[in-house]
Amino acid sequence: MSKWTRREFLRMTGLTAAGAVLAACAPTTPAPAAKPAEKPAEKPAEKPAEKPKPAAGGEFHGAWPYQVPPVGHFNRWVTNNLTLGIYDELMEQPLAMYLWATGDWFMLLATDWKIIPPDTMEVKLRQGVKWSDGTDFNADDVLVTHSIARLMNNVVWRYLDHVEKVDDYTVRFVMSKPSSVVPRYVLREINIVARSIYGDWAKKVDDLVAAGKTREDEEWQALLQDFNNFRPDHQVVTGPYKIDPDSITEAQLTLVKVPTAWDADKVKFDKIVLYNGETPDVTPVVMAKEVDYATHGFPPATEKAFIEQGIRIIRAPIYSGPAIYFNHDIYPLNRVEVRKAFAYAVNKDDNAVVSLGQSAKRCKYMAGFSDNLVPLWIPEDKLGEFEEYKYDAKKAEELLTSIGFKRDSDGVWVDDKGNRMEYELTAPSEYADWSAAAENLAEQLTAFGIKTTFRGVTFTQHPIEVNKGNFQIAIRAWGAGNPHPHFSFVQDFFTHNYVQAAEGKGMNFPLKQKVEGLGEIDIEKMVVDAAEGLDEAAQKETVTKLALAFNKLLPIVPLWERYGNNPALDGVRVTGWPPDDDPIYKNSPYSDSFVTIMILDGRLHPVAK
Repeated sequence: MSKWTRREFLRMTGLTAAGAVLAACAPTTPAPAAKPAEKPAEKPAEKPAEKPKPAAGGEFHGAWPYQVPPVGHFNRWVTNNLTLGIYDELMEQPLAMYLWATGDWFMLLATDWKIIPPDTMEVKLRQGVKWSDGTDFNADDVLVTHSIARLMNNVVWRYLDHVEKVDDYTVRFVMSKPSSVVPRYVLREINIVARSIYGDWAKKVDDLVAAGKTREDEEWQALLQDFNNFRPDHQVVTGPYKIDPDSITEAQLTLVKVPTAWDADKVKFDKIVLYNGETPDVTPVVMAKEVDYATHGFPPATEKAFIEQGIRIIRAPIYSGPAIYFNHDIYPLNRVEVRKAFAYAVNKDDNAVVSLGQSAKRCKYMAGFSDNLVPLWIPEDKLGEFEEYKYDAKKAEELLTSIGFKRDSDGVWVDDKGNRMEYELTAPSEYADWSAAAENLAEQLTAFGIKTTFRGVTFTQHPIEVNKGNFQIAIRAWGAGNPHPHFSFVQDFFTHNYVQAAEGKGMNFPLKQKVEGLGEIDIEKMVVDAAEGLDEAAQKETVTKLALAFNKLLPIVPLWERYGNNPALDGVRVTGWPPDDDPIYKNSPYSDSFVTIMILDGRLHPVAK
């Protein structure tokens, strides 16, 4: 599956966590709004302008990038689909979403679940739910969804043996490898799709499985190719909203209410209007107060302008950030000494400040997952083994000279084969924070003697080019918004690597490595093993080894960890935003989005007329 823009990736995370995990992840406090200048005493006070009144039932205005048809389409599983990130849960819903502050589940299409030792998870489904085409939602839809997930090589199938229907509203997930992450994958990571749309495809998958075929077989690859070209002509949903196809333009689209949805009476808005585009496109409409909430990475100067407009900024933790990705097919980027030199040669504190101001922090442990979570998974006596890779140009120079590299007369580094270290760095043009990070990174590397030129690539094409291996160095995401490090390691080692890069072999970093202090290791197996078993305490040894392997090998180099700087407009169309210390803000803006939950439970509602 290759639909991963940054927001698509970031929203697909979050897991079963104890309250102790979440206490470490509290958001920072938003900066206060600027005080308006006082009017001269001799002028009478002006009557404040009347706020616009919403239409009947009201509208919520958000923003999310999407592709306009015919490029954009309704096959949610493949590239350029018309899924809308955090707003998907308003349409094709998952079984549940997670409440990080309490460790509880916000139940959607499921009503309950349990583990039946030693290897089974049983889920009870909500009865009385109708799809928007009038058909009943039941266990068959869940089975169809997981058959398609199997075709698309979803990670859940590293742990599942099979999925079985007990009755119309009970499904059992039988694990081949019992794991504490299976509840997360089953309940949250996979949105349930309609059998009326995908049932025939699921049967083809099931037939291949029954015949003993796997993803290595020609028949499987042929079916996958056919499915990648499948384009449903309409959307079928269980949630309270669906896309109005006639509303889709380059600028915006509208989600209209589905009156027959099981939770239609809970949501308070008649329409959800979403503005299209990345940061440059969305900034003007936020400034014009046409957007009630946005998740884009706004630059510090833009954020300051929002605050001066009286727009609140919410800084929830994201547990992820940008990293330098290397094409390991290119010499000498496949040498660990070179990657470590990159890490030392860059002042990551400076890179963070110019990119996102107070919403970016340099990673201390460089463990491949959030510093917020490291103390909860790695024993204190092991923390001293992690190299911080603080800015140290001298150390970077020593690493390169130790392997026979030298500078030429222009001060540019030359490798031991006589080739100058000159590279093109790519990043998504429309991601203002990542673009700023890339520009600063190119300047720093060039100043150090690694001549680097930055080129922006449109955000929809950039992950495809990286997955194809059409890059030298690039900015993509590290880590995942999930308290279990397994999900971060999937992103770090799998997502843009030969394991999951559907379009090609990606960065092509070998996952069988010899690591100092760890010996010969199979990283792919360890990532899966890190989530095996139902006892998270027993998983910490594998997590620690993986984190140390990441720290010593640096297949990618994290630049900094991101916190949200999300504008939330109160009192124009939408109200009901909780105060900064509300536990809902322990949820990430992307995974288990606090905004989506507050729309679904009715806390966010239209401004009264």
